[in-house]
Amino acid sequence: MKRLFQLSLLTLSLLQLETVSAHAVVTDNSLQIAPIHANRAEKVELTFNSQVELGLSQIFLVSKGDRHELLKATKGQQNGRIVVEIPPLAPGDYALRFKILAADGHLTEDVIHFVVDSKKEEDQAEQEQSPNLDRL
Repeated sequence: MKRLFQLSLLTLSLLQLETVSAHAVVTDNSLQIAPIHANRAEKVELTFNSQVELGLSQIFLVSKGDRHELLKATKGQQNGRIVVEIPPLAPGDYALRFKILAADGHLTEDVIHFVVDSKKEEDQAEQEQSPNLDRL
């Protein structure tokens, strides 16, 4: 009886392990280290834990009013990486909403929220235009 119980636990844990690794989950994204700048086209790299069927996947830019715009995406330099082209954006709140088909056939949907802030752009432009007072 004890042996049967151990065998059942082993079987359940193996089934659970297969379920966890079956979906394409974002493990990293470039928005964490490189924010989107206002009024400039940008690229965002998404890293997934498995290979992605890019031709059968969709990535949308979601903006105010729940507007969805389909974005162009290409394969990155490594398996599981996708490069998404972001059009020039006005300051505000946005999201990337994606439906990704993993190479094993499982569909994953998720959303990544981000902010485009004009303050950083204004500060950078101001620094470039103001004279360097350290030299005086």
